[in-house]
Amino acid sequence: MPFIANRACRAPYSGGVTSPAASPSWSAPFDADLTDELALALRLADAADAVTMARFDAADLDVQVKADATHVTEADLATERAIRDILSHERPNDGILGEEFGEDAGVASGTQPSGGTRQWIIDPIDGTANYLKGIPMWTTLIALAIDGVPRVGVASQPALGRRWWAATGLGAWTNTPSGEPARLAVSAVTNLAEASVSFQSIAQWDEVGRADDLLRLSRAVWRDRGYGDTWPYMLLAEGRLEFVAEFDVKEYDIAALVPIVTEAGGRFTDIDGADSISSRSSLATNGALHDDFLTLLTSPTSTGQTR
Repeated sequence: MPFIANRACRAPYSGGVTSPAASPSWSAPFDADLTDELALALRLADAADAVTMARFDAADLDVQVKADATHVTEADLATERAIRDILSHERPNDGILGEEFGEDAGVASGTQPSGGTRQWIIDPIDGTANYLKGIPMWTTLIALAIDGVPRVGVASQPALGRRWWAATGLGAWTNTPSGEPARLAVSAVTNLAEASVSFQSIAQWDEVGRADDLLRLSRAVWRDRGYGDTWPYMLLAEGRLEFVAEFDVKEYDIAALVPIVTEAGGRFTDIDGADSISSRSSLATNGALHDDFLTLLTSPTSTGQTR
């Protein structure tokens, strides 16, 4: 693949997100070797970490408000630029979708000789509100979707020294204090009354008219908490939670999480059970309880298994 000059970054993106093309079932057979793509995603995360940590908790951090009333910092913009710069050199034919600079179709519109489509999906700082306040709970999310299915995912939390990564067929992993990666596996809990769940935000559920569903959920499980943005999905992949769900999420908020959860043995859908990252909702579970949670959330008369 010839070396090409950098694609210039446009002005910060302020419009809606263009969703990846409709995808087949996420459980459809896939036998491509993603070792090189996962290695690249990890290098992208290294580059992102260097940028984000250089400005984290800086007294003179530049913060602006976007058209959708959310915040963006100079670090959000610089981090996405750094990732795009590497991709423009190493994967110029691939498409890119990023939170700050929108969609870039790539030199060949993301279409590969095999006929498949590839798109890198980036959230440079998931948790900007925490980042700008000096709270270390924020994450860089990097995913590669092939034919609309998230196949590679990296979630990096450099301020906490944590990272999780996965690719279809290669398992899900995290770093450890010893320096040796540990393979992730979801819990074996099969009873709702023994499940621990993260609902993210009461306001999210209320805004979509599902506060009653949340209350019903809380009554059916052992423990319910709101653990933040990316972290609860990682806790689920580590076997510490059985359920994570939220609303008003974009593709770049969750694409990287899909392969980490599924390669750990879990299941990831939208809140209605569809294989989608563009429905503006998410539901991740340990797999064994996925259908039970779906039934609980869609049936007002269902109370799940009693405690």
